[in-house]
Amino acid sequence: METSTLHRTQTEQVIYPTLADRVQSTFIDSIFIIVLMFVFASWLDRYENAPDWIRIVLFFGLWGIYEPLATALGGTIGNHLKGIRVRQSGNEAKRLNVLKAFFRYVVKIGLGWISFITIHSNPQKRAIHDLVAGSVMIKK
Repeated sequence: METSTLHRTQTEQVIYPTLADRVQSTFIDSIFIIVLMFVFASWLDRYENAPDWIRIVLFFGLWGIYEPLATALGGTIGNHLKGIRVRQSGNEAKRLNVLKAFFRYVVKIGLGWISFITIHSNPQKRAIHDLVAGSVMIKK
């Protein structure tokens, strides 16, 4: 019994970010990725015969790997600037592993804005991609 009381007290102290916090974090990350794309493009322009496949790999690599990898390592730049983190649901002290972070990102991208419709319908403000991946966003 003491364990459930202790768990309930800990979850009551957790603060969950608003939809605005999450959108702002995503916007910051998008700007960061676009800046990186310009940096890599200008770097590749120095080489006369840079193959197009390198540009394609960099484009998809930046968009497809940045968020899951950064999430697994502690948070994206947007997460850090907004003071929010992605954690495991039920144990907010643990980060997601890379596979869960990647799965979460695929669902998030696949559903787009629709994924956020559940934020206001649950106390932890979890989006559909959080529910599917077993994650929760918390304020630091």
